[in-house]
Parts: sequence; structure tokens; C-alpha cells
Amino acid sequence: MFIATAVLSLLLALAFAGAGFPKLSGKDDMAAQLSRLGVSAGLMRVIGALEILGAVGLIAGLWIEVLGVAAATGLTLLMAGAVASHIKARDTAKHTLPSLVLLILSATALGLGLAG
Repeated sequence: MFIATAVLSLLLALAFAGAGFPKLSGKDDMAAQLSRLGVSAGLMRVIGALEILGAVGLIAGLWIEVLGVAAATGLTLLMAGAVASHIKARDTAKHTLPSLVLLILSATALGLGLAG
């Protein structure tokens, strides 16, 4: 089970780091996308920081289990909020799907962490 947890954690960490850095750095295209959902520039940076911290927590969780569980919990909640924001804004399925997939994968990582 550790191998599945490690692979999923590494892949999620890459995905969240890749999603977090453009938000944290305030990229114009990211700000435009998120403003459609009612997310301010300040909140966008907070979300980016949380995604990066979550990625670090997933990696650290491979050695310190409680950090991985905490990171997976936080990322699951963050992605639940993202999916809710997409639905509230009546966003297309194409734009909502990445957040939904990350929600499911984060919840799976959480489940694996709790089971391990």
C-alpha cells in the first residue's frame, strides 16, 4: 500500500505545485480565469500558497504520516471549494473536470493515508 500512496502523493504534489505557482505569482491569465469564478487576486495568491504547501505536505507525509494526512485533508477541502465555485459560476464541465479529478485523487490519498 505504501507504493500506491507514494506514487499518488508524488503525482498530486507535481499537479498542485504546477497549479499553485502561477496563482502565487499572480499570472495574468490565471487571474482572468479565476476572476470569472469570483476569486480576487489576493485570494488567488492564498489558494496558490495553500496548493504549494499541500504539495510539500504530501511529500513530507511519505516520512511523517500525519503531515501527509493533513495535506491530503487540506487539498481535498480546497478542491471541494474549487468544484463548488465552478458549479456556482455555472462553469462548463470542461473547466470543472480538472478540479473534480484533483478532488477525487486528493480524497483517495487521504483514504490511503488514513488506512496506512
